[in-house]
Amino acid sequence: MASSGTCKLQGHFTLNGMYKDGDFLIGGLFEVQYLKAFPELSFRMEPKLPHCELFYMTSFQQAQTMVFAINEINNNPNLLPNMTLGYQIYDNCLRLGVAFRGATALVSGTEETVSDLNCKGPPPVIGIIGDPGSTHSIAISSVLGLFRLPMISFYATCSCLSDRKKYPSFFRTIPSDAFQVRAMVQILRHFGWIWVGLLYSNNDYGIYAAQSFHKEMQLFGHCVAFSEILPNVNNPIDIQRIMGVIQASTARVLVVFSPSSLLIPLMEEVVLQNMTGRQWIASESWATSPMFRTPRFQPFLGGTLAIAIRRGEIQGLQDFLLHLRPNTDQRNNMLRIFWENMFGCSFEIESKEKDGKQLKKMCTGQEDLSITKTPYTDVSGLRASYNVYKAVYALAHALHDLMQCEKGRGPFSGNSCADMSNLKPWQLVHYLQKVNFTTGFGDHVSFDKNGDALAIYDVLNWQPSSDGAIWFHKIGVVSEGAETGMVLMLDEDLIYWNFEIKKPPRSVCSESCPPGTRRATKKGLPFCCFDCLPCGDGEISNTTNAIECTACKDEFWSNPDKDQCVPKEVEFLSYEDPLGISLTTASLLGLCFCAVVLVVFAYHRKTPIVRANNSELSFLLLLSLKLCFLCVLLFIGQPQLWTCQLRHAVFGISFVLCISSILVKTMVVIAVFKSSRPEGKGAMKWFEAAQQKCTVLVLTALQIVICAVWLSTASPTPHKNNQYIRSKIVYECAIGSVAGFSMLLGYIGLLAAVSFLLAFLARNLPDNFNEAKFITFSMLIFCAVWIAFVPAYVSSPGKYAVAVEIFAILASSFGLLLAIFAPKCYIILLHPERNTKKAIMGRETQNK
Repeated sequence: MASSGTCKLQGHFTLNGMYKDGDFLIGGLFEVQYLKAFPELSFRMEPKLPHCELFYMTSFQQAQTMVFAINEINNNPNLLPNMTLGYQIYDNCLRLGVAFRGATALVSGTEETVSDLNCKGPPPVIGIIGDPGSTHSIAISSVLGLFRLPMISFYATCSCLSDRKKYPSFFRTIPSDAFQVRAMVQILRHFGWIWVGLLYSNNDYGIYAAQSFHKEMQLFGHCVAFSEILPNVNNPIDIQRIMGVIQASTARVLVVFSPSSLLIPLMEEVVLQNMTGRQWIASESWATSPMFRTPRFQPFLGGTLAIAIRRGEIQGLQDFLLHLRPNTDQRNNMLRIFWENMFGCSFEIESKEKDGKQLKKMCTGQEDLSITKTPYTDVSGLRASYNVYKAVYALAHALHDLMQCEKGRGPFSGNSCADMSNLKPWQLVHYLQKVNFTTGFGDHVSFDKNGDALAIYDVLNWQPSSDGAIWFHKIGVVSEGAETGMVLMLDEDLIYWNFEIKKPPRSVCSESCPPGTRRATKKGLPFCCFDCLPCGDGEISNTTNAIECTACKDEFWSNPDKDQCVPKEVEFLSYEDPLGISLTTASLLGLCFCAVVLVVFAYHRKTPIVRANNSELSFLLLLSLKLCFLCVLLFIGQPQLWTCQLRHAVFGISFVLCISSILVKTMVVIAVFKSSRPEGKGAMKWFEAAQQKCTVLVLTALQIVICAVWLSTASPTPHKNNQYIRSKIVYECAIGSVAGFSMLLGYIGLLAAVSFLLAFLARNLPDNFNEAKFITFSMLIFCAVWIAFVPAYVSSPGKYAVAVEIFAILASSFGLLLAIFAPKCYIILLHPERNTKKAIMGRETQNK
């Protein structure tokens, strides 16, 4: 407060700018010039004002686009009728300090004194278009947000600016980096580039973009091979180090978030070192930079894919730009600077008595803008300028909607409307949040809850032009909708690839793992670097780059390629199997031998050798052996319920019938020997034919009872066993009750042991044809076979266990057949002279 009722500015800034009065003013901040260095500071004197240099024609075009849009709105009777808009535009010289001074001047005004008792009231401008830099926008919006003054940036993309709590009045007509990063990752995914290098500038734009990029890459399982910060100044040591990282990396795709000005030293080094073979992905901040369009950069940057701001068209803008003329108003010194840089004009101040000081222009004579070809006059690629155009119209539509408010139906307290004579910035922010219109180019403009515009980008490809330079060719569009999400549309036939193969490069740390394998991350490296390990037996992977192999279900197994589960092979001893054929043949052969012996015995049943060895028991023994050979057939073939129940029952009963017949034969031999002695005259009365048959039937009946109890309580059933061989299903007969099976075998073993013991004791009986010796030998074979059977059966897997059991049956049956009947058949058929009673009783007579 300078005095009562008066506010006075505490400082005054001399800024380059443009000005036009109106009912409402719109502020603007643009990067028209570049400040090389601040003046030296000293605490002894007030700092000198900075001097800006290096005029940017492109940025000046953007500022003029704002002027054009305001003029177009003022001439539009349907938008803000009976009201004119003015502007106050400042140059920020690409420096935060200058930008902040400009923003302060826009908010507080430039008048020396303000007649306001409380130094309050609406700011001179209703909103600000700019600043284009993210760092500048962050700093300025933090202050403007306190006053809820709307600020619409046309180029600040930092995703951090979407925070409505920190920046409540910030809007932008350019999508945030969050959308840009998603668009880039969509391109990387489209071409399968999962191993990429990242370069970013050391400012808010680059740092936040890099953070978003890392998160988005991880979300889709992609990896960043390296992440390097570009120096803010030309530091040869840092540049050399970054070049070494790029060349040492296996990544062939490089993503860069940086202003073009910070990329110049790196790209110069790329040219010097002749580094080719890299696919560059450019962010919007340098996607259309004219700095790299020269033929010098084409061999290295040609083929670059770039995410660019949406290009638009503005009718009448070029004609407006070409008719620009210098202005004598000191507040429009930006126009003077333009003419100085454009045509080398100089200006002198001349005095006039009435009008005061006025500029006197002195030029070279060439003042026609239409004959010059500069970035200022080029409207073929309106991107940032198109965003400026949309930003101005957004403010105008918001103000128009505010003016259309009907009393009593307003959005504010008490359904009130805004007072146009005392417009509050926050009231305009309310309408700006709801703005919704379509440009003359056909683009829809609105803002989401965070103040972000609808995301849409052009995808550009840097292609060689006829003069060897680079021109930007649009090859697609990437956009994001509320329902469709991020959508990428590319015309790959239009893409120029700067590689010998003229195809997209491969950029992976490790090649994809094919189906049938799984990824195993290499220790100490990102998860994109991995080895491909084959799936284990019984596991598959049917997708590329599978993280884990999936185990097949119980009845399925992996195929040889380990990419599909197929039904397991069902294994059982079949008749088609060579082993099954061999055993079946042996069984039928044994059956035939039994039949031949039976015929021989039947034909010679009245001969002494047949009668002397109890022909009825011999026939019964042959019959039981036939059953033993036949029961083998029940063990071959796919197990069925009835075959499982019969195989062991028939086997047990047949062998008991066989062994009991041999036991009775042995007992008869002993009884006959004893009856031949005086003390054993009555022994044979216990072994007459009836008693022999009855003994055999009783011993066999006991086995039948065991089988009946076993089958009725825990019957054997078909069972698919997965334990023996994991890759196969062994179809077998589960024995049901172990106790029942043990009793069956144990009973056979008991009879065999008793028979062997009796035959062994009677082996030396004085008889010319001592059958006890042959019975002993047969029982020895039988017992040896079945003793060996137990460990062989237990250790044999699958169908071979059945084969072992069959082999034991056949071996023991052949052993009994050959040991008992072969000697008799030998005498009957080859030596009939010995088949007489005298020959059989010869030894006994000789002993007498």
